[in-house]
Amino acid sequence: MDTLIPTSAELAGDPAIIARAESVRSAVEAASNEIEDGRRLPPALLDRLHEARLFRLLMPRSSNGIETDPVTFFHVIETIARADASTAWCLSQASGCSMSAAYLDLPVAQEVFGDDPRAVLAWGPGPRVKAIECEGGYKVTGVWAFASGCRHATWLGAHCPIYQADGTPRRGDDGRTVERTMLVRASEVAWTDIWNTVGLRGTASDQFALTDHFVAADHSITREYDKECRESGPLYRMSAMTCYELGFAGVALGIARGALDDFIDTARHKVPRGKASPIRDNAVVQTNLAQAEVGIRSARAFLLQSMAGIWREISDGAKLTVDHRIAIRMASTNAIHKAREAVDFAYNAAGATAIFESHPLERRFRDIHTVTQQLQGRLSHFETVGAWMMGAEADLTFV
Repeated sequence: MDTLIPTSAELAGDPAIIARAESVRSAVEAASNEIEDGRRLPPALLDRLHEARLFRLLMPRSSNGIETDPVTFFHVIETIARADASTAWCLSQASGCSMSAAYLDLPVAQEVFGDDPRAVLAWGPGPRVKAIECEGGYKVTGVWAFASGCRHATWLGAHCPIYQADGTPRRGDDGRTVERTMLVRASEVAWTDIWNTVGLRGTASDQFALTDHFVAADHSITREYDKECRESGPLYRMSAMTCYELGFAGVALGIARGALDDFIDTARHKVPRGKASPIRDNAVVQTNLAQAEVGIRSARAFLLQSMAGIWREISDGAKLTVDHRIAIRMASTNAIHKAREAVDFAYNAAGATAIFESHPLERRFRDIHTVTQQLQGRLSHFETVGAWMMGAEADLTFV
């Protein structure tokens, strides 16, 4: 059993890569109001993020990426989220998307990612979309939304069911309609600004459309990562879904860490109306703060220990199993909701101070509640985990 316990170094990740995030954290924090007001990552901040190569964390080295390990990736995203959640979310999303370079022929991967040091791929779902087979590729039509970071992306991914030229669905060996993600230049789509939201406003997760747009066959990928992967590194034996789970849990825990730090600063100085002493002297607040701290630290430790142990097995040559995927899903969803509990405590205990836009807890509160509304924060993931544990039928679509 000792071999299953990660070492402190495995839990800590690569300090040189994490230092890159620390080096830009103050710039991210300084830009947070501009990000919120403009609902975009501003050009000057994008310059800093590209200089630190933070959009290339999970990109293959063969495409001029960093190809770091998942634990380091988590630390980077968490670090940035302490400064601004939207920036961290964009980095997490783009990093997962960039793993698609491992599934492309090398010349195409070079065209999309390697030749442009500022390359970013973004994508989102589309319920009424299709790709019809034609000579050399596909004709693609549809509307896609929730494409986080799309406004600074250079390429977009349009996920589609595949139809034959006669209009009938292309089916795989399992009888299901084949689906692929089409890669198109961001300059080639029609945009609709839809991103007026409670939180994560700076992600600019807008909507884009294509009509009868040709995409060459070699500019499409399957998201079934183990079918077309050409990279041999252990990172690409992980699915992008597991890295999204890890990254977005990092966003949530970074928000929570920042919220508790903000609250402590407030509690030391604020004397509530009608009281004689600051908030910090309240025994109930003291107890609840300690419990919130324990909640995020224990959730973080569980997530890191689970991921570090699985990463060791993958690095030693193992394939990612359903048991691995269940463990990551359980730990990441737990982390997101423990983070939400901590932020809720801080917001409520700070009182009316926290309702003003000028106070950082107001944005932390909105951002964390936007995180929990996204796919990665669904409470139904616990149902999947519990069903799997007991041998019942479990929907593994998002595991």
